[in-house]
Amino acid sequence: MVISGVQQFTMLDYPNKHACIVFTAGCNFRCGYCHNPEFVLPEELVKIKDTFIPEAAIFSFLERRKGLLDGVVISGGEPTMMPDLIAFAKKVKDMGFLVKLDTNGNKPEVIKSMHEQGLLDYIAMDVKMSLATYCDVVGNRAKPNAIQESMDFIKASGVEYEFRTTLVPNIHTQEVLDDMKQLLAGSKRLYLQTFRPDHTLDPGFGRYQPFSTSQMEQIRLLFNEVIDHVEIRS
Repeated sequence: MVISGVQQFTMLDYPNKHACIVFTAGCNFRCGYCHNPEFVLPEELVKIKDTFIPEAAIFSFLERRKGLLDGVVISGGEPTMMPDLIAFAKKVKDMGFLVKLDTNGNKPEVIKSMHEQGLLDYIAMDVKMSLATYCDVVGNRAKPNAIQESMDFIKASGVEYEFRTTLVPNIHTQEVLDDMKQLLAGSKRLYLQTFRPDHTLDPGFGRYQPFSTSQMEQIRLLFNEVIDHVEIRS
C-alpha cells in the first residue's frame, strides 16, 4: 500500500482499544472542507512522496508493539482505493491485531470482501450528505447507490460500526439534515463532528464558521430521535 503517514498511538480512533493509525494516500472524493488535503490531492501527495512509509517499516513497528496495542486503524485518504488493502489487512490480522477500517463507503465490494475474509473488527463510515446532494459536495466520483449499499451492508454485517458526519453550516441545511435523518434511521451509533475551518482542501471554507455548541446539540437531538447513540466529537 501507499502509506502516507502513521500515528503510533491513539485511544480515540478505535473505541475502547489502544491502537495505531495507518494513513493511505489518495482519495476518490473532493470534500472542500476536508482537513487532510495533503493525503488527498495528487499535487500535494507529490510533495510528500519521499516521506511515504514502506510496508516493511509498518510491520516492523507492529512487531515491537505486540502486547501493547490492540488494533490497527486503516484510514486515509480512502483505503479502499488501495489494490493491496486486503493483503495488508490480512498480515495485520495474522500478527494478532484487530483491524478497524475508516472508509467513505464508495466501494462496497471491498468492504464485503474484507468481511467475507474475516478481516474487519470495526468499521467507521463517513456519511457526508443526503444521497440526493452527495455529488454536489464530494465530487462526481461518488456513487450514491454504492453509499446506500455500503450502509445497508454494514448495518447487517454483525461487525461493530459507527457512522460519522462532519457538519458544515451552509451545506448541512435543515432540509439536508432531515433527509439524512431518514437515511441514518435505525443505525447503531452516529458521531457528529465539528467542522474545522483551518487547513481545508478548498481554502474558501476558511471563511465558514462551525456550528455553535448549542446548534450541534440541537442537531444531535434531531438524530437521536431515530438513532440510539448519537455523540458529538469536537
